[in-house]
Amino acid sequence: MLESKSMEEIDLKQPELYINRELSLLEFNRRVLEQAKDERVPLLERVRFLCISCTNLDEFFEVRVAGLKQKAGLGAMESGPDNMSAQEVLKEVSARAKGLVDEQYRVLNDVMLPLLEEQGIHFIRRDDWNSSQRRWLRRFFNESLQPVLSPMGLDPAHPFPRILNKSLNFIVSLTGKDAFGRNSGLAVISAPRSLPRMIQLPPDETDSGANDFVFLSSVMHAFADDLFYGMKVEGLYQFRVTRNSELFVHEEEIDDLLRAVEGELLTRHYGDLVRLEVAHNCPQELVKFLQDQFALSDSDVYQVNGPVNLNRVQEVCDLVDRPDLIYPSFTPRLPKQLAGKDIFKAIARRDVLLHLPFESFLPVIDFLRQAAEDSNVLAIKQTLYRTGPQSAVVDALVAAAHAGKEVTVVIELMARFDEEANVALATRLQRAGVHVVYGVVGYKTHAKMILVVRREGKRLRHYVHMGTGNYHPRTARIYTDYGLLTCNKNIGEDVQKVFNQLTSLGKVAKFNRLLHSPFTLHKGMIDKIEREIAHAQNGKAARIIIKVNAVIEPQLIQALYRASQAGVEIDLIVRGMCRLRPGIPSVSENIRVRSIIGRFLEHTRVFYFANDGNEEVYASSADWMERNMFSRVEVCFPFETKAIRERVIQDLQWYLKDNCQAWMLSSDGVYSLPELQEGEKPFSAQRALLESLAEGS
Repeated sequence: MLESKSMEEIDLKQPELYINRELSLLEFNRRVLEQAKDERVPLLERVRFLCISCTNLDEFFEVRVAGLKQKAGLGAMESGPDNMSAQEVLKEVSARAKGLVDEQYRVLNDVMLPLLEEQGIHFIRRDDWNSSQRRWLRRFFNESLQPVLSPMGLDPAHPFPRILNKSLNFIVSLTGKDAFGRNSGLAVISAPRSLPRMIQLPPDETDSGANDFVFLSSVMHAFADDLFYGMKVEGLYQFRVTRNSELFVHEEEIDDLLRAVEGELLTRHYGDLVRLEVAHNCPQELVKFLQDQFALSDSDVYQVNGPVNLNRVQEVCDLVDRPDLIYPSFTPRLPKQLAGKDIFKAIARRDVLLHLPFESFLPVIDFLRQAAEDSNVLAIKQTLYRTGPQSAVVDALVAAAHAGKEVTVVIELMARFDEEANVALATRLQRAGVHVVYGVVGYKTHAKMILVVRREGKRLRHYVHMGTGNYHPRTARIYTDYGLLTCNKNIGEDVQKVFNQLTSLGKVAKFNRLLHSPFTLHKGMIDKIEREIAHAQNGKAARIIIKVNAVIEPQLIQALYRASQAGVEIDLIVRGMCRLRPGIPSVSENIRVRSIIGRFLEHTRVFYFANDGNEEVYASSADWMERNMFSRVEVCFPFETKAIRERVIQDLQWYLKDNCQAWMLSSDGVYSLPELQEGEKPFSAQRALLESLAEGS
């Protein structure tokens, strides 16, 4: 704990003031898991939250734990401002992650499965199959499983196979002699990813209910003997491994980024091993055998009471037709000023704010489609980070190129886990005649921008869309994001400068209104915090509200600590990782941190500064992390019109009012849901936004 000291004596770099980022990320995943236990959430949505917590944990191991292991292997002494070494963090991660995994399977077995059973959604164990179910499943095994399985007996000529990242596998113990008179004793079966992990039983053939399911692993257990003719299966146990999935492309060693990324993708499935998941009933000698094969320690082994690929249970949510067990549907609203009108005239009249998913993503697509068809449009430029397959955005860009427009697209090939899709996207766009640029090696292009250059009379006018989220139609329905459509001259010129830099790699002259990573965003945020400090010291109105996905960067945190010490009231709405410790006397007692976890993934990044009554509100694609400030291309744009600024401020106030889904962070790093006070009415920001913005909610 900190000793009582004056402001001047407190060293704001001391490790006690910082939460470890990896442990903070694990705590975020625990909050996601808590949604699966929330009785206010529809049942199938609770199943989704359980599976999301598992998917999140997979990525945590693939990226964060993998990185820690590399640091530990190199003997790195510390991993951040908290001063914990990689070895110390790995030890704590193992303990917390194992507790989290145990809780995931407790929720599955003790909560989800019984509740699903009550709703007529059954997961039938093989001991409970009736005769018709067993007959159908044997036929399914013979016709659909056995032909694609390749069991591998282990002997000197058949060494332990290479196991794909996150694939479902089985270690099999055998007795009896094989066809060549030998008794190898062990085999491995890998289940191809094309096979369903959840098998829905047909009611008319199996005397089953409409929503009866069997795990693929149960079918494998029941009929595995058929794969080893003449031998007896004594035991069959699931296992799965997680590997390092980061791609490494060294700038000085490549001359073609596209080819380099394609080459790295070939090795992703076989990166260094970081975790082994295995069935809880697997004998310890087999667990040890697997550990030895993968060179993993006891701390890397997770024995689980259920399917090792728990996230695949989510398939049931799409197979079961029960609208009463999911969130009510809604129709995103189309802003009135855009309905049925020429989008360029509408934007020229006044700026348009889009708040996804409550409002429609369609205006962004219409913006591109009209640009593609408009004879006065000369050029379209856009950044793409993640966009998804069969994208209407990409279709519009291709149509624009076919119509003879000058179309330039900056594609980030290194968007994590979307690299393969973006390679294919780049190829498609190039074939259509689009100028494709792969960003800047070493600096991910994370900015979300569209620039349309249109001839109007004797002048050229810039129409711009900027946002906090990706141009991805699926995430537009489940992520909260802001988008701004504007033809503001200063902003248009700034966006043009960013695109010119991305294509020419030249230096950029001073911007009019935008802040820009890796050049001015970090300093710009600190300058605005310092301005609030000066206002507070002069007895003027001083207030900061920051809404982001992560607060990690130490210098920004120290600036917030200084602001708190000066008396600036600060509210942070941080969905995920937060290194800052709020509520520390003489350091952060004026800072409050909350995390909103609900139906939609909070993804907006908004920065509010009271500025002595001259309020400023900015939005960005950037979180407060080192990578966003120093190793990514990001833009941060202001809301210039008063009406939009006031609307965004109102949204922030609703998030600060939320007492249903707001987890409050205490100085010890623990998050908790506050209890409603007597007479206090429940309020959900996401619910309020749905009711005020969406149609049919």
